Amino acid sequence: MSGIGALNARSREILQQIVDTYVETGEPIGSRTISRRLGEVLSPATIRNVMADLEEAGLLYAPHTSAGRLPTERGLRIVVDGLLEIGGDLSEEERGKIDSLLAANGRGYDEVLDEATRALAGLSSCAGLVISPKSEPSLRHIEFVPLAAGRALVVLVNELGLVENRVIELPVDLPASALVQATNFLNTRFHGASLDQALKSIKAEIEHRRIELDELTARVVEDGLALLAGGPDDGSLIVRGQSRLLEDVSAVEDLERIRLLFDQLEQKQGMLKLLQATGDADGVQIFIGAENQLFEHTGCSMILSPYRDTKKRVVGAIGVIGPTRMNYARIIPMVDYTARLIGRVIG
Repeated sequence: MSGIGALNARSREILQQIVDTYVETGEPIGSRTISRRLGEVLSPATIRNVMADLEEAGLLYAPHTSAGRLPTERGLRIVVDGLLEIGGDLSEEERGKIDSLLAANGRGYDEVLDEATRALAGLSSCAGLVISPKSEPSLRHIEFVPLAAGRALVVLVNELGLVENRVIELPVDLPASALVQATNFLNTRFHGASLDQALKSIKAEIEHRRIELDELTARVVEDGLALLAGGPDDGSLIVRGQSRLLEDVSAVEDLERIRLLFDQLEQKQGMLKLLQATGDADGVQIFIGAENQLFEHTGCSMILSPYRDTKKRVVGAIGVIGPTRMNYARIIPMVDYTARLIGRVIG
């Protein structure tokens, strides 16, 4: 059985009712309850027969003897894939909240991503996360601004129009003219180059004594570029709203599984594999329970969508982690809209 289209109409309806009830309550559902939800157009006996067929197909299971049924991860997958086929949309209210929270207003790239993660966590009642690999944007403008004796502010504007500010330490006797000279030198020589490219070139020139700056100014240039080009080699992970995820956990062993999940997520290799899996596909990706090694035995699912720059390159991914019974119909379009909005903000 490959999808919800392989089920007949009666089986689809009953599976959908069981999944909807599971999302609402987390509790097993019996044939009599489904019959009432369907307006008693089907008898409990007829529904039991269909549930038995769905259980035999691996789409339902009984957590206890004589209890109702719950969807398996495979059953959830079939219903979620059906949601992706028909699509969905946000309410005007939800769309407006995300728009207002992500309004750039001169904020930096990291601040926009942090706010987007908080917005998703708040609206979805799950943990929000964003995966941002290390990028090498080209330089549009760089400037050294004196702050006080021995300190200067380095202002970088990259090709995306995003601004980064860093403070660097300088020799206390450095003249202000050296900062002007360093600014002019970088903007003339390395406009359009990446930070790493500029830094390697500067180091090579200093090594071969061919740089057009005196030794003190060259040091300012090198220190400033090194600071801005530094940082994590494999990108960053922002997670907000973990406490919302833990609200759905009651047992100590469940808490330990959630803790291990976040430990694994913070490992760069696992994080980047997720990003690669998301970037290789088009649109929202959904990982239900053990479908992904990261979520094996955690009882969690992830909805993740890549965001792209103006050249349609995947530059990161944003999404949520929540219990497998999260409200997929509501959260899928929420994640999709937020990812598209980030692409427009950073573009």
